[in-house]
This record gives sequence, structure tokens and C-alpha cells, in this order.
Amino acid sequence: MYQWLIVIFGFLIIEALTMNLITIWFAFGALCAFVSSYFTSNLLIQLIVFMVTTILSLVFTKPIFHKYINKNIEKTNFDMIIGKTGVATTDIIPLKKGRVYVEGKDWMAISDVEIKKDEKVKVLKIEGAKIIVEKKEK
Repeated sequence: MYQWLIVIFGFLIIEALTMNLITIWFAFGALCAFVSSYFTSNLLIQLIVFMVTTILSLVFTKPIFHKYINKNIEKTNFDMIIGKTGVATTDIIPLKKGRVYVEGKDWMAISDVEIKKDEKVKVLKIEGAKIIVEKKEK
């Protein structure tokens, strides 16, 4: 019965250290299993209560929490170029680095398709110090 208290506090400590809102639902499942241990000493039933409540709480409450917690994420200046149009200043050969001029800055760029110098490109994403681009549709 009291082993569930250890599990609860273990998950809460992990949650406090990571702040990822993942293990909090496991702690809730362990709390439900702890409560069920007062009604039955069958460990299998307690484990089923733990798993079911953990899964249900993850499925139904995690999206709600993330909707409200992550809504104030602001893009950085670098993120603002995603989706923007630029111009290739060098040829870009698939999976080899080239150069692209976007929003007044020169970027190292790669692409899955060949892009010729002076062609317009669209920025798909940023990976480290380089951008991933594709040909801009005309």
C-alpha cells in the first residue's frame, strides 16, 4: 500500500526537476492506485487502476494543459523568416550547402532539390546556423 506513496513522490520529484508536464499524470495514476489499495490488496487491480487512470488523464488533460501553457510562445527574429521568400546567391545542389539572401541577411542554405543562382526560394525551417529552403512556386 505505501509503496504507491513512494511512486507518487518519485514521479513528483521527476516532474519538479524536468517541468515537462509528463510525469505529473503518472503521479496522478499512482495516487489513484494508492486509493484503490485501501479497497483491495490485489496488486494486479492496483496496477490496472494505475495504468488506466494515467492513460486517460494523459489523453484527456494533456492537450488542454498544453493549449493554455504554450500559448505565450513568441517567435524570435530568426523564426520570423520561416515561410518568407529569399533569393539564392549561389547554386544549391541537393544536400550541399549554398547561400540565400532573406530579409536583409545572408544565410547558409540546403535543399532537397537543385536551385540555381538568382532563383526565388521559400524558407521551410531553420536547423542550427542553416536554413532549409525549397524553390518558390511562380
